[in-house]
Amino acid sequence: MTVTRVAVVTSEAGAELDGDLAPVVAALADRGLAAEPVVWGAAAAAWERFDLAVVRSVWDYVERLDEFLRWADGTARATRLWNPAPLIRWNCDKHYLRELARHGVAVVPTRFLEPGSPNAPADPADPGELDAPDGVVVKPVVSAGALDTARYEPGHGEQAARHARTLLERGRGVMVQPYLPRVAEGERALVLLNGVFSHAVRKGPLLTEPGVIDNDRHPHPGLVPYRPTGAELRTALAALAALPSPRPPLYARVDLVLDGDGRPLVLELELVEPNLFLDTVPDGPARFADAVAALARP
Repeated sequence: MTVTRVAVVTSEAGAELDGDLAPVVAALADRGLAAEPVVWGAAAAAWERFDLAVVRSVWDYVERLDEFLRWADGTARATRLWNPAPLIRWNCDKHYLRELARHGVAVVPTRFLEPGSPNAPADPADPGELDAPDGVVVKPVVSAGALDTARYEPGHGEQAARHARTLLERGRGVMVQPYLPRVAEGERALVLLNGVFSHAVRKGPLLTEPGVIDNDRHPHPGLVPYRPTGAELRTALAALAALPSPRPPLYARVDLVLDGDGRPLVLELELVEPNLFLDTVPDGPARFADAVAALARP
């Protein structure tokens, strides 16, 4: 009998802190899969010995993006990688929101500023368009856990422009979004496995203090299980349908916020290393393991 070997891909920090790691490995073992956690950047890792590599808590990829993308391409040549390397590359940069919008997906309106581009604010003292009736959110296009992100209240476009300029001068692309007040009601995070809705949570507001970049804040405050509305579920499925992929991803987390009319908008579509909140449902690790097992079958 041939045993399917599965690498559950993590990072050095993830190996210590990812609470889903051990339950997922155990659940995979219960399904007859020989699973083990493997750090993606480990020099001794031999990816060809695995039949499948499942990317999970690669929490340092933002700081090592080029290296991580090379790793994904190389690992995909050695074994089956999920989510697939092209989808990972597409999702690492939040310009994907523009592509989703082109496909008719309702996304949070986003203005992108590029390093060295004339559409960047010319001077930090001149806020230009970096203002909105309820304020704006400024963040880098490559980021995770709200790193280097802050919101600015109306009339504080100068501060927002200064934040954007700092990122641009470091060679980082910037995105500016209007602050949506109903985010105070909580973001909705919908988890889909193999394209099918699994579960959802609602989390409390993250950018509670205007004008503050706090890279130590908890990225998922006030989590509670949540039952999405029909409109929210349709929006999440529309986002998946717009992916540049012939089949659904193994896992996806679609983060939604409501606009002033209560319409759900995609804030982020997470396909690389999202927290899937498996501990918020009794059989969360089992659901994930079932999705992997379905993928592992010939």
